[in-house]
Amino acid sequence: MLVTRVVLGVIKNSKGQLLISKRRKNVHLSGLWEFVGGKVEQGESSLEALKRELLEEVGIHVIKASPIIKIKHDYSELSVLLDVWVINDFSGLAVGNEKQQIKWVTINTLTDYAFPEANKAIINAIKLPTDYAILDDAGTETLESRLNTILNRGIKLIQFRLKNLSAEKVNIFLLKAIPLCKQYKAEILINSHVINTNNFNQKGLHLTSRDLMTLKTRPSNKGWIAASCHNLKQLKHAEKLGLDFVVLAPVLTTLTHPEAKPLGWDIMKELIQQVNLPVFALGGVTQKDKKIAQKLGAQGIAGIRMFL
Repeated sequence: MLVTRVVLGVIKNSKGQLLISKRRKNVHLSGLWEFVGGKVEQGESSLEALKRELLEEVGIHVIKASPIIKIKHDYSELSVLLDVWVINDFSGLAVGNEKQQIKWVTINTLTDYAFPEANKAIINAIKLPTDYAILDDAGTETLESRLNTILNRGIKLIQFRLKNLSAEKVNIFLLKAIPLCKQYKAEILINSHVINTNNFNQKGLHLTSRDLMTLKTRPSNKGWIAASCHNLKQLKHAEKLGLDFVVLAPVLTTLTHPEAKPLGWDIMKELIQQVNLPVFALGGVTQKDKKIAQKLGAQGIAGIRMFL
């Protein structure tokens, strides 16, 4: 099946609202909402097509744009490759030049609108930050100190990877940590290996790669559902389960597992291109590597030490 290349712009205004557009009647997926964009013409780069389409459709002049995710999706009648960009700087007043309905909405209300099936991963990528901190085992006092450091650095997505603490100590820590994270508006994912955390199933869940491969359906936790992946088989299974995002590791050589063979940037890029999921790069990466990872298709970076 021939693949149609489509470029989409996630346009953010000064209030942090996003511009969405309703598809007109008598077109593919009519009546659904979408992000503004269109087909990439022969000889055009994605950025060139993005600038042209946004000017033609809604009168927006793109000043600054950056890629966020690529999604390949097969509908019954066609196959599309969605190249999605975030536009944080633009000029012009948004209008429906093609008499289509447009609307500025908040990020939290995106799920109130009916989007094409392929847009789920796009919406997740928009909502997710670019940093994913992992709080690893230590004594309770050290854990609290590390959590405060992470929160004070402005990190909004944190995995509690408490694999070695007793169930009692885990629960004591969580009873203190959850209200603190709520105060800082940071979202928590609890590692699936953590002992006896059934009372905290309203929080997100981060699956180990082993636990991931034992599942046949998406877990019922209320928050983000993520997983650790090391190869294409695991990535594909996470996608099949409908998880929200994954961590891919090790990208580079790590201090904790120096014997593990790193994937390297090229293989990381190839693997990301084969799944429709936001992917965080983990293992040996630093804040300086974030732009490299994002340029190669990653959502951002994850780590234990870099945020301390």
